[in-house]
Amino acid sequence: MTASQSNLAGLSRFIFRAPNWYTSLAFALLVAAVAGIGAFDSGEADAVFRGILFVGQDAWEGIFFIGVPTVVAGFVTPWVDRYTGGRLTYNRASLLALICELLIVAVVSAAALAAYLVPELDQTFVFDALMFALASVFALRLLVVMAVSRTSLPVAVLPASIQTVAAAALLFVYSGTIRYLADGGSAMEAFLTPFLHESAEAPGVLTTLSPQQFLLLNVLCVIYAVAVWVFLVAVDQPWRRSMGVSMLDFLRGFIGHVAEGTRELEDFFEQLGEEAIVPVTVLAFRRPDGTEKARFVLPMIHPGPMGEIGGGNLPERVAETAEGLAFPPHATAGHDFNLVTEREVDRLIDAADRAHRRIEYDDEATRSARTVAGDAKLLGQAFGGDGLLVNTFSPDFADDVEYGVGLTAREGARTNGLDDVLLVDAHNCNNGLDGPDLGHVTPGSPRSFDMINAAEQAGARLGDAPEASLSLGTAWDETDWEPQEGIGPLGIRVAVTAVDGQETAYVLVDGNNMEPWLRDRTREELLETVGAAEVMTTDTHIVNTVEADNQVGAEIDHSAFIEVVSDLVEAARADIEPVEAGMATEREEVTVFGNDRTETLASHANAVVSLGGAFAVAVILAVVAISVLLFFVA
Repeated sequence: MTASQSNLAGLSRFIFRAPNWYTSLAFALLVAAVAGIGAFDSGEADAVFRGILFVGQDAWEGIFFIGVPTVVAGFVTPWVDRYTGGRLTYNRASLLALICELLIVAVVSAAALAAYLVPELDQTFVFDALMFALASVFALRLLVVMAVSRTSLPVAVLPASIQTVAAAALLFVYSGTIRYLADGGSAMEAFLTPFLHESAEAPGVLTTLSPQQFLLLNVLCVIYAVAVWVFLVAVDQPWRRSMGVSMLDFLRGFIGHVAEGTRELEDFFEQLGEEAIVPVTVLAFRRPDGTEKARFVLPMIHPGPMGEIGGGNLPERVAETAEGLAFPPHATAGHDFNLVTEREVDRLIDAADRAHRRIEYDDEATRSARTVAGDAKLLGQAFGGDGLLVNTFSPDFADDVEYGVGLTAREGARTNGLDDVLLVDAHNCNNGLDGPDLGHVTPGSPRSFDMINAAEQAGARLGDAPEASLSLGTAWDETDWEPQEGIGPLGIRVAVTAVDGQETAYVLVDGNNMEPWLRDRTREELLETVGAAEVMTTDTHIVNTVEADNQVGAEIDHSAFIEVVSDLVEAARADIEPVEAGMATEREEVTVFGNDRTETLASHANAVVSLGGAFAVAVILAVVAISVLLFFVA
């Protein structure tokens, strides 16, 4: 992961789930009532409504002017939006309406405070601010509707204007109703007199509502709509020119994943994808009676990009298909080899099944051996001529190993003595998202040659090593830790091999990398009881729906983690029994992000966040200045 990719990954801190629509709308009514009490001054009309409704007219004004439009928007927007080809759900629409209401409350409350502190400012100023807030709400809703539903500006205006139109309509109806109750006469006179005679008055603050304010609201909405269109066109053009996709598609997918957990983001990634052929290697252990005891499955892809999007949940999917205890460690592949959709996982599982059916088993294996070349430290063991190799750079920090580096290292081990190779990136020591270089092992880097040299040495050493009878024990604990604490649903899994008096422990943690030195402390503890050990992570991105760098050990106590691992190793040692082992590899064509696509996407997204934010501020300041000028002119 590069620095720009880490900045993009940091956007995952905004991931959450939209509350149910009834929760959003209930909270909206409560906020509206409180805001009405603080912002509106009912004046002479107080006695009328307190006698009829037994509640403060100020609260009812807040509910009618602010709360009811929110409820209307929450219910009506999804229907109108879907009728015009959009995708807004009730939960999303209600959350959007609530956010817009909070914007209105903030503006009106600030205006009310200013009117209280400055006697020259009366309730007219408060209602002018309300008009400004309603226009701003329209602009915000228009931006979201165009981003989520990908409809044209004229079509998007229909669902985007619902909250503003509802509020304006209620202002008109409510003011006319008060005039009718207070002055009597006909209903037509109560509603139309202010628009026919400017000198007409209504009780209390509603004398401040005039035709000019409604006209001003319309003018502001037109100006804000143009501003939204200009903003979207400006920030979208770089994406279309360089990548051939729309930034709005990315934003729509991200919002869908954030608010509803939908797969819309995969539709965007599929537009970027490229076909790639990847090896899928399976190492299986079975008892003499033919029942499977354990299975290592390693598709050479990256389990990302986040959550369950793409291959983010690949380890759990693989584990569900194995007969014995499944071990899906991290392959040597970076974010360019993220699967674009979860459907691609099925292809990899099919390839793993084909490889599993071709396995030829052998009941002998070599003792494990560790080779070191520069920063690379590789633990290897051969089973019937096929090698399981696990590479780590700990205690030095490292993140993903590029596909090309891993493929070269794998072939280096094969040409130096092994028939087939399952090469694991232990992915077990990193310092989070700190620094400009996060330890990505790229082709041509010193670490890439270290890893290749270590793999070649392991191939030569294991290829000539004597073999003896193989035994294996396994253990598994889902643990009490949750993804929020860095541990995924597979928990911690342990396999202990026993060959010629040597025991080797392979520990697999369902997490995304590990805090510095946790791997070393864990391994040192294990070496007191076994001859060799390595700790690996699956690199599951299930844990990254919480934080971008939610590593193993960041949220949990290190001593407690080491204790759980030690207990599992002891349980696996007690489970040791004779087994046979075999390995096979299949190749499968899948759609991945593609070379440099992740970096390009990250760079563009970061540019939108930084430059787009500055441009948005400039646009907002411009339209606010125009709004203030219009208020003075009106």
